[in-house]
Amino acid sequence: MPKKKYPSPVTLRLTEDERTQLEKDADGSSLSAHIRWCVLKKGGARKNTPLKDRKALAQVLGLLGKTRIANNLNQIAYEANCGSLLMDEETEKEIKLACAHIAWMRVKLIEALGLREAREK
Repeated sequence: MPKKKYPSPVTLRLTEDERTQLEKDADGSSLSAHIRWCVLKKGGARKNTPLKDRKALAQVLGLLGKTRIANNLNQIAYEANCGSLLMDEETEKEIKLACAHIAWMRVKLIEALGLREAREK
């Protein structure tokens, strides 16, 4: 069986701080894959896109689990579709609160993923 031929390696010297930053930016990808992606910027999306803020994502997940928003909104939609949704002040207040939570989650996800609003571009 013929021996597999690998391309010649490229050597890069870094300070400790530079290497630490690259490893942080790689965020789970191999250092080689991350450097290759940075230099060539091709080959599609990176496998492990680094997140800007993991704490913000944790806050969103915590709120989702704590408030059961998805389940509650599904129940409201079901009642509305059946025509049996009573819209008193308390129901309206709960719906507005759920919408506020969803808007907050959207902002936090945008921050965490390092994205910008379309109107900011």
